[in-house]
Amino acid sequence: MKGRNIRRTRRDGFTLTEMLIVLAILVMLVALVVPGFLGAQRRADRQNAQAQIGLLRGALERYAMDTRNFPNTEEGLQALISQPSDLESGPGASWDGPYLSTDELPRDPWGNEYQYVYPPERGSGDFPDIWSLGPDGEDNTDDDITNWSTTAEGDNGDFGPAENLDIRVDTEF
Repeated sequence: MKGRNIRRTRRDGFTLTEMLIVLAILVMLVALVVPGFLGAQRRADRQNAQAQIGLLRGALERYAMDTRNFPNTEEGLQALISQPSDLESGPGASWDGPYLSTDELPRDPWGNEYQYVYPPERGSGDFPDIWSLGPDGEDNTDDDITNWSTTAEGDNGDFGPAENLDIRVDTEF
């Protein structure tokens, strides 16, 4: 047995070719999966902003029922949290807030404050304009999320006409 030379092959790792094949497979999987996740996140952010605008809208409707008017542009959405100093007192005109369950106004999914204008300048009817600046953080661009009807052009169908959320609120009692 001493004369027999047994050759043992021992394999300590992977070859470069094997590593490159595994890496190529992983890159292809990532290329297929990541765009789907990014698109889902964009849609989720838009839907979140639309839902928050709807919540602000409901709070403004409750505010208008109590005070018989919407806060003006200067008072803004802050009037939903703290009573405006110039709010008239008297029968039928009482602030019964706060109208939001938080101490701070919500921010849109991109960290921007929601915009507010009353009397409305962009929307139709007598309901305040509420909007998010969208992902780019710039006003009056196609990616803005609004509570009035708009059409986004050139966004490859990611969103089209916004749902018309204008609801007539009779502020004259």
